[in-house]
Amino acid sequence: MKEFFLKWYAYNAWANRRVLACLDQQNVTDEKILTVMGHLLAANFIWLNRIKGLPKSEYKLWGSYPLAILKTMVEEADRQWSGYIQSQTDFNRILKYQNYVGDYFENNVEQIMIHLVNHGSYHRGQVAMLLRQHGLEPVNTDYITYDRVLSGQLKD
Repeated sequence: MKEFFLKWYAYNAWANRRVLACLDQQNVTDEKILTVMGHLLAANFIWLNRIKGLPKSEYKLWGSYPLAILKTMVEEADRQWSGYIQSQTDFNRILKYQNYVGDYFENNVEQIMIHLVNHGSYHRGQVAMLLRQHGLEPVNTDYITYDRVLSGQLKD
């Protein structure tokens, strides 16, 4: 699973960077778009802190962050997740935790890690839709596009 998660989280960081570059190139300042991206990125820290048994993340789940902070968040999330994945040998364990509003759950860490990237894809899709509603052009963040970039079939 380690190799899968290394690639899966590298894809997640690649897709997030592409969206942020797209927002930057089109000078996007729409609060709703930035809030959705902030939510997507904050979730990376919230879940990782839970998994590692650390205190709650400093990032609010639905905070409003300027683009410069979002760029910092994606780089830090990538660094932290890559480090965590590299340091582990087994992700198949149950995590007992309280969610953001205090409800108790138990989930397998592998499933949480798969969920988190899927969650990012969902919200990147929302950002793409919001961009189109504002007459702007979204960027392709499909996993297969990432794989084609890795294999040299497409330029990034």
